[in-house]
Amino acid sequence: MEYRNLGNSGLKVSELSFGSWVTFVNQLGKKEAMDCMAYAYDQGVNFFDNAEAYASGESEILMGDILKKLNWGRDTYIVSSKVFWGGELPTQRGLSKKHINDACNAALNRLQVEYLDLFFCHRPDPETPIIETVYAMNDLLHQGKIMYWGTSEWSADEINQAFECAEKHHLRPPVMEQPQYNILHRERFEKEYKEIFEKYNYGTTIWSPLASGLLTGKYNDGIPKNSRFKVKGYEWLADSIDDVNFDKIKKVNAIADRLGIKPSQLAILWCLNNKNVSTVILGASKVSQLKENLESSKYIDLVTDEIINEINNS
Repeated sequence: MEYRNLGNSGLKVSELSFGSWVTFVNQLGKKEAMDCMAYAYDQGVNFFDNAEAYASGESEILMGDILKKLNWGRDTYIVSSKVFWGGELPTQRGLSKKHINDACNAALNRLQVEYLDLFFCHRPDPETPIIETVYAMNDLLHQGKIMYWGTSEWSADEINQAFECAEKHHLRPPVMEQPQYNILHRERFEKEYKEIFEKYNYGTTIWSPLASGLLTGKYNDGIPKNSRFKVKGYEWLADSIDDVNFDKIKKVNAIADRLGIKPSQLAILWCLNNKNVSTVILGASKVSQLKENLESSKYIDLVTDEIINEINNS
């Protein structure tokens, strides 16, 4: 496993990481989830991603039980949470100082840890001044409850505002963004964030490198019954399939076949080729799938600039 600095920080994060979105609780029980986490850790993965919204907090409870059971040294892994969707009441949502504080404490309890390594603002909150959010995160940093804070799916303008607020008031700025990034979804990461990367050396923990499995090619002829597209509460994933460029997917699959690797491995390596990617979050629903994804690194030399250009122009 190779490790990269998380943006402009000294934190070394494994270039491939493991997340619980959709899979934990919905597709994986405790044993299956623990098997996946243990296998990932044994292969050098040190970052495990979570959020208060995943399975309405149950995902963090499950991960917390697993962390306690596996009993890894706290200095050997990185764990995250995200704040925005904590419940239905007005005080349980958004990025107010109150909800940020409540969400952090709740995540610490669910994950059974004394601090969060990474704490993300899961979405921007137009109803809360950005300066209030920056102050709230800065306070958590000083309290030792979080080590780094970041954004997720914020616009470049909103990220800029956060940095400007932090500089003006001598507060700690965000360190990382968690955006969607894959062969089919590139616009924001490569164009909108271009100046952000250059200006702040902003870190990224990208999600959906396989476009929710679309880039594996297994959806080319329809959606399998056990797919995440069928998981209750994630119907929007199935709705988004109407806009998918399946011709491009088939071309990418053909390139992978020519190289003698899996389409999933090619898609992951394409992401890692971008220097602004700090880590690629994998969301496997079984150990065999996770093993295949983690083995991508073995084939890094096959994905040359020519292959990257061929994919981009397909």
